[in-house]
Amino acid sequence: MSGVVVPIEGGRSPKAGVEALVKLVRPDMERVNAIILAKAGSNVELIPEIARHLIDSGGKRLRPMLTLAAARMCGYQGEHHITLAASVEFMHTATLLHDDVVDQSDMRRGKLAARMLWGNEASVLVGDFLLGQAFRMMVETGSLAALNVLSHAATVIAEGEVMQLSTAKNLETNEDEYLEVIRAKTAALFAAAAEVGPIIAGSDKPVISAFRSYGMNLGLAFQLIDDALDYGGSASALGKNVGDDFREGKMTLPVVLCYRRGTDEERRFWRESLEGGNASDERLADAIALLRKYDAIDDTVARARHYAEMARDALAPMKSSAWKDALIEVLEFCISRAV
Repeated sequence: MSGVVVPIEGGRSPKAGVEALVKLVRPDMERVNAIILAKAGSNVELIPEIARHLIDSGGKRLRPMLTLAAARMCGYQGEHHITLAASVEFMHTATLLHDDVVDQSDMRRGKLAARMLWGNEASVLVGDFLLGQAFRMMVETGSLAALNVLSHAATVIAEGEVMQLSTAKNLETNEDEYLEVIRAKTAALFAAAAEVGPIIAGSDKPVISAFRSYGMNLGLAFQLIDDALDYGGSASALGKNVGDDFREGKMTLPVVLCYRRGTDEERRFWRESLEGGNASDERLADAIALLRKYDAIDDTVARARHYAEMARDALAPMKSSAWKDALIEVLEFCISRAV
């Protein structure tokens, strides 16, 4: 259902963007895009067809831009950041293909999900192909440290998806458990994308740690805003239907907060809707009303701002530069999506 739209209060205005970062990485991103198109190719016709469907469907390619920016900010002058950035994007694309199958999603980035066009089996297998290509590219760089970071992230992401399955429709999920899920399934790739930049540049451990902290906290903020938007945004902002998390029974922070703060009768509503599978469009409107009543959406956005500030603090010791300014702007963009 895309008709239920509740504006989130307290957002930034005017809306921030990532134009500065896009401009800085444009020459490198053109090369990344060329690698992505080349490596998505295969003699098996269905593979490039499905891969191109998602690759061409938009998205800001924020994660690979983080890799490029972090490497350049650390003074890297080689070529391997291009390959690593493409690897990061392939990892992300693969997780989207897999997630849509697990979540039974109909839309992705405002278009029909690949599973709706080619089926679940093909979507999963093409996701596996892209993961394989990602690891081949990582090996090409010759950086065992970068390979270790990205391969570990792939494992953690899978663990996060399994954790999310175990918490689905479980109203006893608490905030710490929710944060553990999003730290794994979303923030881990942001962290790895930022971390491999200084690794490939040969930076020292404090710098590598700072970029990892930046990426991790950005990822947490990004997912928190996504979860708020599912109840207080629009389909165009999400690239999927508003209320999908509600219909899928996902325990996101707005629900966790609202369930804890509600009356016995209101908690019964959540049990019937999520655990009982009675998540109709009419109940979605009621759910949003309860979330507004208990400030659950606004408090979720407030927590996102907290993590964005932690990401900003991680970069504070770095010397001033256009790169640093652009990465700070990314944080502002992340929060501004809640406007």
